[in-house]
Amino acid sequence: MRRTVTWDQGTEMARHLEITQATGTRIYFCDSVSPWQRGSNENTNGLFRQYFPKSTDLSVHSAPALARVDNELNRRPRITLGDQTPTDLFATLLASGSHPSLR
Repeated sequence: MRRTVTWDQGTEMARHLEITQATGTRIYFCDSVSPWQRGSNENTNGLFRQYFPKSTDLSVHSAPALARVDNELNRRPRITLGDQTPTDLFATLLASGSHPSLR
């Protein structure tokens, strides 16, 4: 279901060529100091921060606790999705079978 990914220019992305080869996903990098080029990511980070403040060590949280946050965020309606939830929209997309990435 993925075609592209847009990342920051951090050193943690140094293995992008390996990831591209392994997944077939094209990777793009946003310009420095241009978070608007990754709008949905920035919005999701803001939602995530409602549960875990910046610099939180996620390794101290259990997998079920992280899954609970994941489920809550994916079931939260989004204005940018026409007040649908990511879960519902994704299920609709899979059921339709007409999206280009499903062919």
